[in-house]
Amino acid sequence: MKVQAAVLREINTSWSVEEIELDPPREREVLVKMVAAGMCHSDEHTVTGALPAPFPLIGGHEGAGIVVELGPGVSSLAVGDHVVTSFIPSCGRCKWCASGQQNLCDLGAHLLEPGMMPDMSFRTHAHDGDVSPMLKLGTFADHIVASEDSLVKVSPDLDLAALSLLSCGVATGWGSAVHRAEVGAGDITIVVGIGGLGSAAVQGARTAGATRIIAVDPIESKLELAMEFGATHTAASMEEAMEVVMPLSNGQGADQVILTPGLMEGTLLAPAMALVRKGGTCVVTGLGAVDDMNTPFSLFDLTLSNKEIKGSLFGSGNPRADIPHLADLYAQGVLKLDEMITQTYTLDEVNQGYADMRDGKNIRGVIMFD
Repeated sequence: MKVQAAVLREINTSWSVEEIELDPPREREVLVKMVAAGMCHSDEHTVTGALPAPFPLIGGHEGAGIVVELGPGVSSLAVGDHVVTSFIPSCGRCKWCASGQQNLCDLGAHLLEPGMMPDMSFRTHAHDGDVSPMLKLGTFADHIVASEDSLVKVSPDLDLAALSLLSCGVATGWGSAVHRAEVGAGDITIVVGIGGLGSAAVQGARTAGATRIIAVDPIESKLELAMEFGATHTAASMEEAMEVVMPLSNGQGADQVILTPGLMEGTLLAPAMALVRKGGTCVVTGLGAVDDMNTPFSLFDLTLSNKEIKGSLFGSGNPRADIPHLADLYAQGVLKLDEMITQTYTLDEVNQGYADMRDGKNIRGVIMFD
């Protein structure tokens, strides 16, 4: 079938909306009519080259839609089901899935390779050859074919535009606070970078019981939104955050610092670690460039202050558990998703959406399909 998709052909170029030929679903694959696609910063990283990508590439990995066709062997979904994509696939059989670490599923090793799992064959074709989908999803298209392992069923009663954010940004940010940082009742938590990840991390910290949450971002409008999401204090920089956290903590520092900038740079780690109390935790969630090896910070302080540095993939959570759980929190009004959608766009406006993100106008832009 013919579909419209946003394609990136090389780094530092614009997205091109093109007609793509989409093959029918094969074994354990599903055809999904897309309703909404979140415009995550990771797709922007493919534009800049910070995230390696197999070009040409159909963008998008956050999304939600409706199942319209099943390939052979699909057992967990039916035509008409509402689904959210999960950029982390979960096979349910590998060591990691079996031990409750679906975010580390062995299928993830193939995410940056061309084609589709498991044999790296192609379902999408342009006029000049095969095209790979971003992280095996490619949600910047009106229809996609995806593995059953990369789709999670959700309630048909909930808004799919809001649920599309659960594919990556919200689950990752929320889980960074709840799962990885292990925020507890009464904690002081600092979140650095209030985009999609940071807004979700603030909400995760609030849900987990932190009573003082300091949101850090140079853009005032994002700090105002952070207060709506649960932040109790704000700062324009980590230096300003130091002035806020020390009086609150009797000079000890924050229990957790969660780094969720648009682009993680090694130079951010030292000031973040300075904000962490003895025995506290720094969680690095924002994606850094693959070749950035510049990470200067004090090993002396790391050892003698018994601090932790942790990475976090998909918020260190489990897609098949966390996505339905977060959808339920949204249904209850506990998790704010509608408020995170700053602007919606058509597929043809994809470049404008990313320009707005770069200009700091959006917490999250969402592409809406007819």
